[in-house]
Amino acid sequence: MYPYLRFIRDIRQARRAPPLALDQTHVSHLRIWPGDIDPWSELNNGRTLTLYDLGRLPLAIRAGFTEVLKRQGWGLTVAGSVVRYRQRLTLFQKVEMRSRLMGADARFLYMEQSLWSDPQTCANHAILRTAVIAGRRMVPMAEVLAALGTQALPALPGWAGDLFAAESARPWPPERL
Repeated sequence: MYPYLRFIRDIRQARRAPPLALDQTHVSHLRIWPGDIDPWSELNNGRTLTLYDLGRLPLAIRAGFTEVLKRQGWGLTVAGSVVRYRQRLTLFQKVEMRSRLMGADARFLYMEQSLWSDPQTCANHAILRTAVIAGRRMVPMAEVLAALGTQALPALPGWAGDLFAAESARPWPPERL
């Protein structure tokens, strides 16, 4: 089940928090609850992605991006993700989530998110390729930038560009198994 109570709490907190520039990091804190864990008593990998949803929306609110989306009648969708898991997160553990806009290319915005069990220990790290959509079409990034009132967003670091270039080379649709 989607964590709607957390969602509502995080939206309220974001609306009261100071604005952020598009290139700044949103920091939030959360606890791992019973509904977040798998049969091995650790944070479920699918729930990790759901929790990352709860970091991206407050970032978008604080950076003024949701206002642009509403004004234009646009939406935002995840077009791909890569997650690296390095440490177990267990029941009732407190964690810090860090979310930021990593960069953009001609078609996509790239979000970087991480969960930290303490200031020096990153438990997992995700890069999400997201698309701005209008109806059933992707909005070109040049149009998004114009609506945001900016000329450019940060270029992706080389390793992230390589990662998603490899992803783009993967055949689609996949072979039927």
